[in-house]
Amino acid sequence: MRTRVKVCGITRLEDATLACDLGADALGFIFAPESPRCIQISAAREIIRTLPPFVTPVAVVVNPKAEDLARLVAESGTRVIQFHGEEEPAFCRQMGSSWYKAFRVGAGFRPEDVDLYDAPWCLLDGHVDGTRGGTGQTFDWSIAEAVRQQRRFILAGGIGPENIAEAVSRAAPDAIDLNSGVESEPGVKDAERLRAAFAALEEVQDR
Repeated sequence: MRTRVKVCGITRLEDATLACDLGADALGFIFAPESPRCIQISAAREIIRTLPPFVTPVAVVVNPKAEDLARLVAESGTRVIQFHGEEEPAFCRQMGSSWYKAFRVGAGFRPEDVDLYDAPWCLLDGHVDGTRGGTGQTFDWSIAEAVRQQRRFILAGGIGPENIAEAVSRAAPDAIDLNSGVESEPGVKDAERLRAAFAALEEVQDR
């Protein structure tokens, strides 16, 4: 089965275009003000309107208010929500859009917590105190084994050209989330690293 790819932290049209040309299945737009990759709704909308119809734009949010989130989705054109804060299951379920929950995998992570959120997908990210994501930190990928028994998952956290093949081989995710590992600076993708990551993924899947 082909491993899908989401390129997250998109802030520039040229990065979105390249990611789509390389075969990205989804692009992530971060709407958390504390993130260095935060993008305004109007700027995201201008990028999203250019995307091919088969590339899914994802809104990455942190503890939003329901009314603000509904407006964000409607105005930006995003089609899926990634909850990356401490959102409760009931809050996530009330949203009309498709959604999934991100989990920061650290010392306090319990695979059974994923069961509290009944979305068919989840995202596993590296945990660094005081940050929400885009940390560039991997985690013990063996933890993903327990989650894989429950639902499909997206693997995030420090994945780039150097380790994407190992990530796919060891963790067997349904999708990979590329962000800081393919950047030259926060919010600016490095074209060569992005190309190299897709090439490495293609190579491991052809074996």
